Order: sequence, then structure tokens, then C-alpha cells
Amino acid sequence: MQDNEKIIRKKGETVKIMRLDDSDRRLLRQLIAAPDASTADLAERAGLTEPTCWRRLERLRAAGILRGQRAVINWRALGWQVEVSLRITLDKTEPRAFDDFIAQARLVPEVLEIQTFLGRVDLRLNLIARDMAHYQQIYRDRILTLPHIADLEALMHLSDIKAEESLPL
Repeated sequence: MQDNEKIIRKKGETVKIMRLDDSDRRLLRQLIAAPDASTADLAERAGLTEPTCWRRLERLRAAGILRGQRAVINWRALGWQVEVSLRITLDKTEPRAFDDFIAQARLVPEVLEIQTFLGRVDLRLNLIARDMAHYQQIYRDRILTLPHIADLEALMHLSDIKAEESLPL
């Protein structure tokens, strides 16, 4: 175990949690603000030398804190005008209900996100469509044919009020 790690044992499972120092937090704040910045730019913005910045980024990647970088695409600018969140309750009398449903839902190209929950609702699918007619087609042909659905509620997305993926570092 390194000085910057904390070990937690819970229910027989061991989890390593990396402790961040001020330089790590500054670096992560700068990376969130400018994810496409070069290592040299990040180092300057975070007040680090370039080699130190590179080592810290590698350590954060190795610890699983930085899982990658991705492009954020505005799908509305590409003509996808409808976003719907589907809350789904599965028929849990079938032992493979979750596995079967998730395997088939992953095959629907318009589904952007699949989340599971504890409680009355089992899953949430977030999907997009070009327009309402396209959504109706997806709903009838791809969603209603998914296995083991006991209940389904559709919520039409109107606007994003807050959509932050950054942490208060």
C-alpha cells in the first residue's frame, strides 16, 4: 500500500481508495476545464512541471480515476430532436429477466444509456429519435418487443437544467 492510498474492507471485499493531494485536485480541475489540453498546457495551468504532470496523470489512470477521454457530440445538431427516458419494471418471476432484457436493450442503437436501480423501477433507458414518428416506430418495434417488461413509463425530455459531470474538487 502506498502513502496516498486508503484500504477499506467491507463485507469481505477490499477496495483501494486513492487519496488526492492539492496538486492532484488542481490537475483534475484543469483537466475538467480543458480536457483537450496538452500535458504541457495542463502542467502550466496546474502549476506543475511537465514530467510531474505526466507522472500524476499516469498514476490517476492506473488508479482508475481517469477512465479515458471522449468526444461529447450534440446529437440535436445532427437532427435527433426527441429524447425519452423510459422507466421499466421487469417481471422478476423470470430468473434471467435482467440479463435477457439488458442483452436485448443493448442492441437498440437509439438507446444511449441503460441504468439499473433498486426500488419499484428496475431500469431506465435513455433513448433518442429523429422526431415523434421515429420515436413511435422505435417504441413499437424495438422497445415493446424487449423481454420481461411488466411496466413501462415514458418521460419526454424537455430541457437540461444541470448536466455536470465534474466533481467539486
